[in-house]
Amino acid sequence: MEWLNYHHLLYFYTVAKEGSVSRAANVLRLAQPTLSGQIRKLEEAFDEKLFQRSGRHLVLTEMGRVVYRYADEIFTIGRELTDTLRGRPTGRPGKLSIGVADVVPKGITHRLLEVALTLPEPVQIICHEGKTERLLAELAVHNYDLVITDAPLQPHLNVKAYNHPLGECPVTFFASRALAQAHGRRFPRSLDGAPMLLPTANTSLRRSLDQWFQDRDVRPQIVAEFDDSALLKAFGQHGHGIFPAPSVLASEIRKQYGVRALGIADGVLERFFAISVERRIKHPAVAAITEAARERIFRNGKP
Repeated sequence: MEWLNYHHLLYFYTVAKEGSVSRAANVLRLAQPTLSGQIRKLEEAFDEKLFQRSGRHLVLTEMGRVVYRYADEIFTIGRELTDTLRGRPTGRPGKLSIGVADVVPKGITHRLLEVALTLPEPVQIICHEGKTERLLAELAVHNYDLVITDAPLQPHLNVKAYNHPLGECPVTFFASRALAQAHGRRFPRSLDGAPMLLPTANTSLRRSLDQWFQDRDVRPQIVAEFDDSALLKAFGQHGHGIFPAPSVLASEIRKQYGVRALGIADGVLERFFAISVERRIKHPAVAAITEAARERIFRNGKP
């Protein structure tokens, strides 16, 4: 049986937290050569490099980040054990680490994640936003419990993970008052030549909208393209162009941005997925999010 040397793990954990061997040596009251030697032994035990140099600093390797995450859990639980035995309250909520693709509208993210905050057992949410491929790479090394995105995991990505469809909803076009008055009649023909704000070409929604425009022989004037859905809406709020957004958010978009709905892009559906390394979801907060999405948030694609 292989045994983990927890002293070596503690030394590694302290160096990772402090950012250097010298600072960690002061905290642990060890000589620097001794500390460096102990970390090398841990790397030999794992047969993996845990640190790499970046200039004068040590940074965690990909495997180092995995080990650090487990070490953090191990030593946090150890502190809780001590607090419990000494009669001190721990008050530590469970953690839910989530990556959200930047193309997912903030309103959708909020509706999904707030479900976890209403559970009987408290949950601390740690949410990171970024590009889907980068988030999936982090998911693969267990840095996230879940990734939320607008497309299922693609076969060409070398990530062992599973798709969990959350739901789908129609897409509505919104515009400022002035643009709505100019282009509100005879929708969707009124979009021909109209200033348009769209998501970037690498998104599922953009591909669907391009096909929708082509099928209707509508050629809008594309003013700007955005990765960030919130930035797209901000430009739309100030009258720079008509913009699409999930119909399920229609009432709050009208209220928050002071815009009007022009019409629904019939046949265009925006889909959302949860991607996890688990085929069968076990994390209670993740299970609650996926259940709420399917039963309430995206039910019939309406608010």
